[in-house]
Amino acid sequence: MSKRYKEAENARDSKGFYLLEDAVDLLGNMPPAKFDETVELSVNLLVDPRQSSQTVRGTLNLPHGSGKKVNVVVFTDKPDDALAAGAEHAGLEDLIKKVQDGWTAFDVAIATPEAMKQVRTIARVLGPRGLMPNPKSGTVTNDISDAIQAVKAGRVEFKMDKTGSMAVVVGKRSFSKQQIVENAQAALDEIGKSRPEGFKGRFIKSISISSTMSPGIRLDNSHYSSL
Repeated sequence: MSKRYKEAENARDSKGFYLLEDAVDLLGNMPPAKFDETVELSVNLLVDPRQSSQTVRGTLNLPHGSGKKVNVVVFTDKPDDALAAGAEHAGLEDLIKKVQDGWTAFDVAIATPEAMKQVRTIARVLGPRGLMPNPKSGTVTNDISDAIQAVKAGRVEFKMDKTGSMAVVVGKRSFSKQQIVENAQAALDEIGKSRPEGFKGRFIKSISISSTMSPGIRLDNSHYSSL
């Protein structure tokens, strides 16, 4: 454990719980790394991950963006249009072959509905990395230009894993306290709306916020009892 991380550990009450605003204040006072760290919410849900009816996933547009440069690839038979709209890479057969050969140096994959038949042949590569285009996340669409602009402007996706947990990017350490608070609150609101239909009782088990190189700061769950 580095000296910087130990200082960050000592700055928080490891057994305590914080209001969101106080947690963001504390995070901002922790010793920073030498790069602009990503800030994430980690959320543990009380759903049963084995039940497909209780799957939780969605997207949201962060009020202040994610602060992350998003590299976008588009699977389409009109690559010039996608590149003109801001995609870093675009194509179909050639791009699929490149991914089959192991290339996954991108953050978001978008596809037209017509291209999906071919894109499904690389689902085993894209799926485990969370890169498979999906209509529910707005990444399978005929409106390629709007989809590219949305993800580059700060739209983020959240998806529950096999343990019932998820991580949601809510900004960068360089953001102001208010920007991080508003992004995090927007994320929590959207996660609350994603409660599976018919699910009864408390939805969220625990929430914490952290940056790339910091320990997690637990949020006061009673403040989010409606979730």
